[in-house]
Amino acid sequence: QVQLVESGGGTVQAGGSLRLSCAVSGFTFDPNAVAWFRQAPGKEREAVSCINRSDGSIYYADSVNGRVTISRDNAKKTVHLLLDSLKPEDTAVYYCAADGDYYCDAPGPVLARDFTSWGQGTQVTVSS
Repeated sequence: QVQLVESGGGTVQAGGSLRLSCAVSGFTFDPNAVAWFRQAPGKEREAVSCINRSDGSIYYADSVNGRVTISRDNAKKTVHLLLDSLKPEDTAVYYCAADGDYYCDAPGPVLARDFTSWGQGTQVTVSS
């Protein structure tokens, strides 16, 4: 049974940091792409970052570029997302997603519809 379990969300003040983790299990073959998305109330789910298993290629959304760092521990089947210099507009539910066939460096934007497996989400709240 495929499972993606997020952890590390919480409430922080603006300017603070959080480290989110996603534990991936149940895939017959480790998925190539693991991504983080976020969804704020009333808004569409948007990609934050994505990382390939195959070559380590990384995607960062323009809205967070320079403030987030994604990393992948293939041995532990865990992907981390370090969020720095958090802003109130970063408040959202953050989701981990995985797909065996997707490549994070594919042309075009990273979209939720390209991912087949999802975690339950973890809330990140940034207070001003």
